[in-house]
Parts: sequence; structure tokens; C-alpha cells
Amino acid sequence: MEKKRRKLFCELSPACYRISVFKCCALRMLRDFFSRDKFCRQRSSQLLETVVYKHKSLIRRQLGSVDMELQENKAVNLALAAPKISGVLIRPGETFSLWHLVGRTSKGRGYREGLMIKQGKPDCGIGGGLCQLSNLIHWLVLHTPFEITEHHHHDGIDMFPDFGRQVPFGVGTSISYNYLDYRFKNNTGKTFQLIVYTDEKYLNSELRCEEALEVKYHIESRNEHFTKENSIWYRNGEIWRQCISKTTGNVIENRLIKRNHARVLYDEKYIPNAEQQQ
Repeated sequence: MEKKRRKLFCELSPACYRISVFKCCALRMLRDFFSRDKFCRQRSSQLLETVVYKHKSLIRRQLGSVDMELQENKAVNLALAAPKISGVLIRPGETFSLWHLVGRTSKGRGYREGLMIKQGKPDCGIGGGLCQLSNLIHWLVLHTPFEITEHHHHDGIDMFPDFGRQVPFGVGTSISYNYLDYRFKNNTGKTFQLIVYTDEKYLNSELRCEEALEVKYHIESRNEHFTKENSIWYRNGEIWRQCISKTTGNVIENRLIKRNHARVLYDEKYIPNAEQQQ
């Protein structure tokens, strides 16, 4: 007989969960206090000259049976958080921290209940939906020579069928104030600037630099396919990044950055060619 898994302290009750979150937040604040990292904080309304990469993502999307009110609340949350980041300068040697700039997402600061992921399942909470902001920033960073120093992902699950997907599956991020952060370090000799803002439909972004880069980056999904294992569907694939010389067009580096093997949580009718694999 299979032994039943012992519950973690945070799973015992809502109160225990809140205590665990408080402990994680306190420990992160303590570590940052003693950290030698120099976090970027200064913002400038004057745009740096060169656009390195830009991207936008649709704010309101139908995600399975998720209440669209949560999507409207997410739009409010993104509109509150984006200005706290937009214009920030990332100088040589500095580290970008999303939570150091955005701060706590509380009801008192105007944040609303949005979609969140808790223990591998859709849920809702104050400030939910800001993972779209970290997702977008991560996508920009993948097109730079920055060193990603902290990145969390909902590994192992594919929660929603593709709907107007513009970036490969598996390059998302997971954040939670403040112990799950998204961070990267500028190890180059150049100063960069991050621009993010919302309009009626999109979350928009640009990564700018004081001068043009000598290389460009291309990220793609390879070998993506679905498999059925013990009556459970999985999404498989690889994420590759190419670094390409702008001068010669030659590929300088071709690197595997992630492998996906994620359990599908939505109906198999949305899985391409599922009937052929039965």
C-alpha cells in the first residue's frame, strides 16, 4: 500500500499558510539586507538611444473557465505595477529585482484579486496576474547578454491550452511577493533601460541601451509534442537560444536553455492530434 504523503506545515490550514508566507518574506528581506548586490532603483524619463528588443502581450485572454472578472482585475494590477518599473536604468554591475521596484501588492495600494497559481492549481489573490509582467520582462531578458540570477517557473504543468501564443511554452515565470522574485544582473559595460506600460489592450515593453549591441538573439521551441503516459497527457519540448553576430550573421552560440515535460491539466480536445495518438 502506497504511503500517504505527510502534509507540509503550510498545507495544514490557511493560518499556517500565512505564517509560512510571512516567514519566507522575512527571510528574503534579511538576506537582501546583508546582500552585496547593488539593486537598480533610479528611473529616467529620458529614453536611451537604442531599442534592443520590444514586445507586447494581450492583457485580457480567455483561459479555460477562468472568470473574466479576474482578467479585468489583472488589467488594474498591471496598470499599477508597470509605472513603478518603467524607465528604470540598469547600469553595469547592477541587479534588477521586480519586487524591489514594485513593492508589496496590497489591497490598500489599490491592487485587486487576480489569477494566481497555488500548489499547481488556478487560484486567486490580491495582486494576482502580475506574472504576465515578469513573463514579459523575462522574454526581453532572453534577448540580451544579462545573467538571470533568479527565475521560478510552474515546472511540470501545462495549465491552459494555447490561445494566441506569441512566445514558446515553457519560458514563463512564477512570482510571489517577495520570496519568489525575478532577478537579473547586468554584467556588461553598457547601461540599459526598461520601459513597460499598459494601454487598453496590451502590456507593452521595450528594452533600450545607450548603444547598439553587436549580437542579437533568437529563441525557439524545438521537438515540441504531446505524449500520453499512463492515461495522462504531457507536453514535451525544448527551448533553444541562438546568439547571432549582427556583422556576419553567423551563429556564435546555440544553447539549450530548458526542457519541458509538463502534465496537461486541460481537456484533451485542445491537444493537437490527440485522437491519432489514442
